[in-house]
Amino acid sequence: MEKLFKLKENGSSVRTEIVAGLTTFMTMAYIIALNPNLLTNWDVGSALWNGVFLATCIASAIAMFAMAFLANKPFCLAPGMGLNSFFAVVVTNIAALTGLSYVESFQSALCIVFIEGVIFIILSVLNVRDKIVHAIPLGVRLGIAPAIGLMLLNIGLGSNAGIYSETGGPFYVMRDFFGALTAKSAADGMGSGYTQMVLTVVTMFVGLFVIIILAHKGIKACVILGMLAASVIYWIGEAIFMHVNPFASLATASFVPAFGDMAQTTLFKLNFKGLFQIGWFTVIILILTFCMIDMFDTIGTLVGTASRAGMVDKDGNMPKMKEALLSDAVGTVVGSVTGTSTVTTFVESASGVEAGGRTGLTALTCGILFLACIFIAPVAAIIPAAATSAALIYVGILMLSGLKNVHFDDMSEAAPVALMLLAMPISGSIGHAIGIGLITYTVIKVFTGKAKDVSVLTYVISALFLIKFFLVA
Repeated sequence: MEKLFKLKENGSSVRTEIVAGLTTFMTMAYIIALNPNLLTNWDVGSALWNGVFLATCIASAIAMFAMAFLANKPFCLAPGMGLNSFFAVVVTNIAALTGLSYVESFQSALCIVFIEGVIFIILSVLNVRDKIVHAIPLGVRLGIAPAIGLMLLNIGLGSNAGIYSETGGPFYVMRDFFGALTAKSAADGMGSGYTQMVLTVVTMFVGLFVIIILAHKGIKACVILGMLAASVIYWIGEAIFMHVNPFASLATASFVPAFGDMAQTTLFKLNFKGLFQIGWFTVIILILTFCMIDMFDTIGTLVGTASRAGMVDKDGNMPKMKEALLSDAVGTVVGSVTGTSTVTTFVESASGVEAGGRTGLTALTCGILFLACIFIAPVAAIIPAAATSAALIYVGILMLSGLKNVHFDDMSEAAPVALMLLAMPISGSIGHAIGIGLITYTVIKVFTGKAKDVSVLTYVISALFLIKFFLVA
């Protein structure tokens, strides 16, 4: 392990890396079930759902193996949130435009992901993606990590802890719970969801406090121990207050992988004929859109997380960025031929980094766990969202510390960072927030007489984002 991952050189150990991999896995395991739900319109148990479920596990694992052995970085990958929702919309539109079935339209949309992945492999090998990273001004790069921190806080306190009940939903902590504490009508409006909301909030904050206390004591496994403590509290609360057996799903769960369904619906089922029925221009626009979103989501996650881990040089550049980007591209291609949307670097990787992960052994560990979920997915599914929220909130708070490196007395640096801080959690897209930051930086430089400070590539990227925001729906 030492020779393969250079653990001592990176100030780590086998134990630390394995704990970091397990920590990251626990914070992102939700994607294993959520991704097939989103891509198949919640048609749980169907042949397509089974195919996407297996593709999610396999493509994620292979991408993480590539990250481990090509780049030796602790970043973990899976089908990206936001991109999978967009993919589902594209599938529905293809079906409406062509009259193809949902499965056939799904197979057509996979072609877009395949083309995107091939483009990224070529760009990565030719160092074009690496040059794009360097084209992002240092001031903007410094603001990416804190902006990601705010997005993690938003996920942890918002969408990751959404509650449904017989009266509707989702009900969210920041939007609904605190108002319901003082307004009886708001509490009544949640119905049975109010009890679950209270349990979720208690679990979340107890888990967060456990993590903080353990971190203060210098315990490297603080994040995963906090999540485990939060899970136990939630399971006990479910049993006592909601009269629910938290492990009931395990009794009827199937642990046999449905490879037959995968072969029938998603494995090497690229339908190019169906894709081009929607027209060449539409296809090109869709490919460019996927490329733009994925490229800057990945770049932002890598730069932000690497900055927090101290894995960048004085100019904010990360060694082996080319290999890390190539791993992302490999994952996307594998995802397309196995049956899932774009695979990208997960922002939840930050939780593993905070647990001490510094090498590819973290990614390898997480990848092995994703493969294991082919057989033990029901076990991963019982980890409550509130427990993962505690970890995301903690990591989000830590990533805000990067703001101390931003020169707020320089408006060309302060304004892009401030806008990214707002845009990232609101839009839910790292890529879109970086685009807003770059456009702001470029405009300020041009109209303050410092146009020569902006590189040609930065002008090009800013222009592409303008086109994306105003001309592409």
